[in-house]
Amino acid sequence: MTEPGDVRFRDPELDAAVATQGPLSADIARRLVDRGREKLDAGEPGLATVDFQRVIGHEDPAITGAALLGLGDAIYRLDDEPQAGQAWEAVTRLPENPSTYRAWRNLAGVRVRAGSLGAAIDAYREADRRAPAEDKPEIAARLGWLAKETGNAGAANRYFARSRGSAGIGVTHVVIAITSIVSFIAFSSPDLAQRLAMIAAAVRDGELYRLVSVTLVHGGLLHLGLNMYALFIVGPVVESIWGRRMFVLFYLLSAIGGSTGSFLFTNASVGASGAIFGLVGVILAGTRAHHPLLDQRARQIVPQLGMFVIINLAFGFLTSVGGFRIDNAAHIGGLLTGLWLGFVVPPGKVPTLRSAFQHLSGAPAVRSPLLIAAGIVGLVAALATLLAVGGASL
Repeated sequence: MTEPGDVRFRDPELDAAVATQGPLSADIARRLVDRGREKLDAGEPGLATVDFQRVIGHEDPAITGAALLGLGDAIYRLDDEPQAGQAWEAVTRLPENPSTYRAWRNLAGVRVRAGSLGAAIDAYREADRRAPAEDKPEIAARLGWLAKETGNAGAANRYFARSRGSAGIGVTHVVIAITSIVSFIAFSSPDLAQRLAMIAAAVRDGELYRLVSVTLVHGGLLHLGLNMYALFIVGPVVESIWGRRMFVLFYLLSAIGGSTGSFLFTNASVGASGAIFGLVGVILAGTRAHHPLLDQRARQIVPQLGMFVIINLAFGFLTSVGGFRIDNAAHIGGLLTGLWLGFVVPPGKVPTLRSAFQHLSGAPAVRSPLLIAAGIVGLVAALATLLAVGGASL
């Protein structure tokens, strides 16, 4: 019952209902559940349990389910997870009702933390059957993690594929196709190659589009093939962890970062390697800063990327000494841009080791959108400053 000195939740009709026994009308029962939720939101789980307990047993399964779900949430916040699990399990034994989905999700988390991974898989499968479309990728990722932990690699790969929406053609493949087509056309059209290349003098004259269009032209078939193969390897990893829209943003900003390096230290350059090094930087920084749960493909690729960077940069410096010019300035510019983006922007498609299975709502902890935006805006400002200063000094 509401404490005498606590007037926040006082309602004479509801207080009288709590103080008596017997059946409740549907209207009173729903209002008690709503008040219980208000108490929870106000940080009063102990008071909330009183309202929820009074409603349990109502003849409408939807009302009793909502009360049991709320009771479990309140008890969970009182640090009694076993009792909370019993309340949520009671919801699942009722006829299907609007609280069933959330009860299965909460129950799955309880089972994971208790080490009952097989039972947790069963609970997440029940939740998946009832989940709205926007929740299904996250549940699939959790099922993938559990399948991996229980040694079912085949099921893990299938669940991870579902979690990242990998059906169909990815943005990486579209970028590869467009880049290959434009590059092949440019091989026989020197004028087109000249218009798209990063030429420092043209950028100083205001042709800023060249900072990105440079990725569409290459210095030969071998150059194109090597870059597209590297993009084919790392692009899907970025897509699977951060999503398609962030992949596009990372690719464009990394291209600009790489071109900024070229602009400062060379007169002209072609190729997508600056953008690709940026994606590598995103993976290197993002997997270490945020620890996303990786699927089998990513786990095979990520450990090799550090050596990929070292070998390519070393090769670039050595061949430059020998007279064969490789644009390491673009590689370093793209890499530094990607490292910053990977640090600033947390994964958007898969849970992290820190967040998975630790939140009652099922939602992973996320960095403030304002901090992410500030990090990206700061990067753009830094690149713009370098371009301005470099243009003025050349």
